[in-house]
Order: sequence, then C-alpha cells, then structure tokens
Amino acid sequence: MKVLIDPIAGKSAEIIETLMSSSDMVDDPALQFKLRLCIEEVVENIVNYAYKEGDGYIEVGTELKGDSLYITFRDSGVPFNPLEKADPDITLSAEKREVGGLGIFLCKQLMDRMEYEYRDGNNMLTMIKKVS
Repeated sequence: MKVLIDPIAGKSAEIIETLMSSSDMVDDPALQFKLRLCIEEVVENIVNYAYKEGDGYIEVGTELKGDSLYITFRDSGVPFNPLEKADPDITLSAEKREVGGLGIFLCKQLMDRMEYEYRDGNNMLTMIKKVS
C-alpha cells in the first residue's frame, strides 16, 4: 500500500491511521503498539520539521516482504537523516540530557532495521520489523 497525503498540515492522526489500518498491518496488539509508537514519532517529525516554508506532502507505505513489514516515508522537505543523530545518553538524568533524539532512539531500539536515503530531492526512511 502507498498513499500520498498533500498537504500534511494538521493531518498527523490521519497519516498514522492510514498506516495502522493498512492490510499489511499485523494482527498482534503488542507488536502494533510498538509499530504505532515508531510511526507516530516519524510522522510528527516530518509534519513539524520537514518543511521550513509551510506545508508539504508525505508519501507513506507498507509492504509485507517474507516475514518482515516494511514501513516507508517519503517527503521533499529539508534533507535530514535521523539515523545520523547520536543516540542520547540515557544514563544521564532527564535534566542533564540534551533535548531531542529520544524518539528516534526508541525507533532504532524497537525496529529490526532502519534505512535512510536522500535521492532526487526526497528524504526516504524505511523501518523494517520482523512480524513472524
């Protein structure tokens, strides 16, 4: 499944529900909870930070390949590879930790693999999770 949503302003919930209601989505509440957390993190980052000059689009998709679920995000916003951001030092107290980065860290922990590519003016992020 692939869906283009344009414009994205104010549509975080719609984007998240589009992915969560995909026919590719697994029927496992515990796994769905983890997937939703990661989807919410990525969608909120794109909606809130990708487009400096206002609104833009996002293309989202899901695909089952063998025993893995691939969740994809594509936008033409500011180039940003979230996988290059250093992981937060979770041994520090919340007051001493740098602001930001915890959501992406969580996604890296919950997913089996994440891939990023910037190609043809587009950010492309793929999250991969074994589902069986």
